[in-house]
Amino acid sequence: MTMTCTATVLIDDARTRVTRFDFAPDQQTGWHIHDHDYVITAITDCHMRLEEPDGQTREVTVPAGTAYARAQGVEHNVINAGPVAMSFVEVELK
Repeated sequence: MTMTCTATVLIDDARTRVTRFDFAPDQQTGWHIHDHDYVITAITDCHMRLEEPDGQTREVTVPAGTAYARAQGVEHNVINAGPVAMSFVEVELK
C-alpha cells in the first residue's frame, strides 16, 4: 500500500501558497504537476527519489537549510528515499 506524505497548507492567498511537507521513510507525494513556479526549502536533510514521466528515476539529496527553485509545469512523484523522516516547505508563486 502506498503511503502519502502529510501536506499542511500554512498560507494560501492571492499571491502565494506555502505548504509544509512531512514524509516518513518511503512516503510519497503522489504524481502531480506544478501549476505555478515554486521554491523548496529543506527543513531536514531530504534524500529524495524523483519519479519522472519519461520513466526515469533519480535520487537527490537536498541538505537542510538549502533551497531550489523550479518553473511551473514540473511533473513528478517525490519519495522519501532515506531511512529517517524528512520535511520541506514549498512556496508556490501564483
